[in-house]
Amino acid sequence: MAFELPPLPYDYDALEPTIDAETMRFHHDKHHKAYTDKLNEGVEKDTGLQGKSIEDILGMISTQPPLVRNNGGGYWNHDFFWKTMKKGGSTRSGKLAEAIERDFGGLDKLKEEFNGKGAGQFGSGWAWLIADASGKLKVTSTPNQDNPLMDAVADRGTPLLGNDVWEHAYYLTYRNDRAAYLKAWWDVVDWDMVAQRYDAIG
Repeated sequence: MAFELPPLPYDYDALEPTIDAETMRFHHDKHHKAYTDKLNEGVEKDTGLQGKSIEDILGMISTQPPLVRNNGGGYWNHDFFWKTMKKGGSTRSGKLAEAIERDFGGLDKLKEEFNGKGAGQFGSGWAWLIADASGKLKVTSTPNQDNPLMDAVADRGTPLLGNDVWEHAYYLTYRNDRAAYLKAWWDVVDWDMVAQRYDAIG
C-alpha cells in the first residue's frame, strides 16, 4: 500500500467542546480512511504515480482522473488539518505575527476574511491561509478536496492554515450553522505549527 492513514496526533476528545469526540472519530476513522483507501486504488492503477510523494502527485493533479484528484486532496488536506489543531490552541508570535499584521492589519481582520471565505464557499470545501511565492499571506478557498498545492487551482501557494467546511466536519455539534463552527474553531488553532510552516518557507 502506497499511503497509510496517519494517526490523529491527540485523543478523539482533545478538541472538545469546539469539536466533539464523535465527530473526530467519524471524521478521521471513516472519512480520512476512505480518502486514503481510494487514493491507493488510484495509485495502483497508474504505475507513473507509484513511488511519488503526495505533494508530487498534487503538483501534477491536472493530469489525473477525479479518483486521484478528489482522494489525493482529501488524504493530504486531512493530515494537514489534524496537525493544525491542538487542545487549547496557542498564541501566534514571531515572524508569523508580524506577517499577519503586515498583510491583514491584525488577527481580527485575518479571522474576518478567513471566516468569510469559509462561510461563502458554496457546498463543500476548504478555507486556507497561504503564503505566495513572495511570502505574502493570503486567504483563499477551494471546492471539494482541492488545495493550494494543486496545479489546477487558481490561487496556488504554501498552505499555512486550513479549515474543513464540509458538513461532516461540524454538523453533529453545529448542525447547519457553518458560521458558528468557523468562529469557534479559532479556539483550537495551533499557531505554533502555523508559525513553523511559515518559518520553513524562508
